[in-house]
Amino acid sequence: MAPVTGQILRHARRAVVAAGPQVAALSARHIVKRGLTVNKAQSVTLGIIAVYVVVIAALWNIPYIKWVLWPFKMLVIAFHEFGHAITACCTGGRVKSISLDPREGGVTHMSGGITAFTLPAGYLGSSIIGALLIFCGFNIVASKVASLVLGVCFLLTLWWGKRDWLTICTVLAAVGLLVGCWFIAHAEALRFVVLFIGVMSALYSVWDICDDLILRKVNESDASVFAKRYGGSSACWGVIWAIIAIIFMAGAIVGAIAAFPESATEQRDDSKHFIPT
Repeated sequence: MAPVTGQILRHARRAVVAAGPQVAALSARHIVKRGLTVNKAQSVTLGIIAVYVVVIAALWNIPYIKWVLWPFKMLVIAFHEFGHAITACCTGGRVKSISLDPREGGVTHMSGGITAFTLPAGYLGSSIIGALLIFCGFNIVASKVASLVLGVCFLLTLWWGKRDWLTICTVLAAVGLLVGCWFIAHAEALRFVVLFIGVMSALYSVWDICDDLILRKVNESDASVFAKRYGGSSACWGVIWAIIAIIFMAGAIVGAIAAFPESATEQRDDSKHFIPT
């Protein structure tokens, strides 16, 4: 088994070298050290995630104080609407526009598409995006990559929401925040911002379903529309989507623990060589 394992490692190293020296160094280290043992850096990250969950849950509906989260809510709603839009495009539909409402609502105007997929795609899409951001938030270099991918998503959202000033301002503010974090301690601050946005987006269905069950909202929820068309109750579908979101989040955390075993010092060193700032 030892010769076979060594041969696999050699082939893996050769494959990643073609993608660049930085990726090669990271990937080789991941292959050798991958496991579910939680190190100090990962423990800190898990603690930060727990704090984020508690703080967001506490601030979500506290009068006046909840406005602290308002810019991030708008961003997460943009992810939600992006999920509707991209799924509509993938199922043969056409997106006319995306708009965000100051009352913390959003709407995607589209025609065509398969509603059985497009309706839950808002919550599930934001859950997937959030889970991926949490996964990347365990590592500085991965957070840099995530911010670049987010930039592409933001460009698409800007295109669809080009006539809505709130959408434009929200996306541009998010881009400014991410760009600014690139220049703080070799993007170490970016990791915590990516984590925060990830937690908020991953559990958006949980936060929003709680709103639907407790408060009356101006816009009809996706869960209620889905229930009318395909049966069941809005609460039932909302809970199902919330459970799926939690599963996505848990999977992202487990995957990140296995994929990113680097210490905080190693992460900073790797970041200095990957698009240095």
